[in-house]
Amino acid sequence: MSDRVIRLPALPEGYATGPPEEVVHLTEYVTREVDRGELAEARDAYLRGRRVPVSTVPVEGFPGTDASYAVEPTLSPYGSELVETGAGPVRVSDGVVHLPGLLPPPGQDFQQQYRSCLEQADAALHAVGLGLASLVRTVDYTATATRTEYPRCGRPRRELLGGTGDDGDPVFPGAAGILVDHAVRPGVMVSLDATASTEPLRTVNPGWGRYATLTYRPGVLAGRTLFMSGFGALDPVTQSAVFPGDLLAQAEYVYTAIHRVLREAGLGGGDVVRLVEYVTPGAVAGYAALAEVRDRFFGRPDVALTSVVCSALLRPEFLIEVVPTAVAGGGR
Repeated sequence: MSDRVIRLPALPEGYATGPPEEVVHLTEYVTREVDRGELAEARDAYLRGRRVPVSTVPVEGFPGTDASYAVEPTLSPYGSELVETGAGPVRVSDGVVHLPGLLPPPGQDFQQQYRSCLEQADAALHAVGLGLASLVRTVDYTATATRTEYPRCGRPRRELLGGTGDDGDPVFPGAAGILVDHAVRPGVMVSLDATASTEPLRTVNPGWGRYATLTYRPGVLAGRTLFMSGFGALDPVTQSAVFPGDLLAQAEYVYTAIHRVLREAGLGGGDVVRLVEYVTPGAVAGYAALAEVRDRFFGRPDVALTSVVCSALLRPEFLIEVVPTAVAGGGR
């Protein structure tokens, strides 16, 4: 994303979000109760034949509403290039490569399914003259039952990801892992959202040594845009979860960590243009109280906030995980 690409927050059961000719990507957050036929009809009526990449993200619900789905569109008023790939339509707009959600074939084990998603991303990126080294962020969705299997995704990530940045150092994308206990499709244990960039990449890390052994980084700077990983209340030195059971304390800790990455990139809270907050069912009752804390850290009325309820997070102690995006100048 850049200063000329606008992301809007998830709107429960709504598509009246902007002119369809400006849409470059749609994320549809769906609950178990969603009527897929109704959703498809609403999408088709809104897009009016426009081909865009669509990501389908399973969720448990949305704080403060009983909606069965929510839509998060990405709009670009400055045009985009459509590239048809084996994974579906891809749109490139102002240096950002928007991929559709990636699903593996069923019948494979967890590690094979994860590798399949990355291989599909690679094929789609090659269609636009890039490769996996151009990825700036991945967000994967798996089930609580596969939590013990999750570390096995490290092998395909290490074998397939990681390019060379504009400073000559290796660059892995940012990443987030979210647990949701209903699959997008039967037999699928993982679904993957991936974003890439045509810009030179640089790792942004405020000195946290734990990332030296991981296949993702706190942030990746692509041009003027900072794509960040998901942040939970984890001490980067001890790797221990902090403030278990205290949502407000966890949120403040998370927002502080995000600010450390922003400062490392030469940015501030006012440059954040998008926040996606995944909260666990146990955090929903207290979630509204986060608004005051969030405003203190990112006090801009036009920050796009998407809030969804997941089944759990990779660390059982986590109540919230936040995935931010920032642009120098705050997108202005």
